[in-house]
Amino acid sequence: MLRLRPYKACDAQTIVSWIGDETMFRKWSADRFESYPITAEDLNRHYDRMADSDSFYEMTAFDETGVAGHLIMRFTDEKKTILRFGFVIVDDGKRGYGYGREMLQLAIRYAFDILKADRITLGVFENNEPAYRCYRAVGFRDKDTGETEYYHFGNEAWKCLELEMDRPE
Repeated sequence: MLRLRPYKACDAQTIVSWIGDETMFRKWSADRFESYPITAEDLNRHYDRMADSDSFYEMTAFDETGVAGHLIMRFTDEKKTILRFGFVIVDDGKRGYGYGREMLQLAIRYAFDILKADRITLGVFENNEPAYRCYRAVGFRDKDTGETEYYHFGNEAWKCLELEMDRPE
């Protein structure tokens, strides 16, 4: 059974070990970190900068075998009604077994029931089909922003897709 808890600095080593190559790293983090490979210290330093914020939540999913997934949640508006998910990742040895879907369902419940968000948003690159399918499977829908945003990695231009979900009635 998967559960969700606040992130601990000791989770970092496990989380960064799931990032197999720079392409995967960029799909996970876009340009939020200066260099690849990322270390546990880099991840903790990044989160330490947000430690005093009451709008930023780092979460870890775990089961009886240990850390199984990770994501962050951050409010993007002053009224704290719109929450954005990011840095979503699951242990690569557990992919394809529903862990991502289950972790997202737990995070969605936390966002709506505990944090009282009215809407959840997230971004995913078009070339990250497994993540996109997972987000759609838990109820996110495509959001038309009216403009197309691209992220450049090497000689490629990755299209950014925006998704959202409103609080259930």
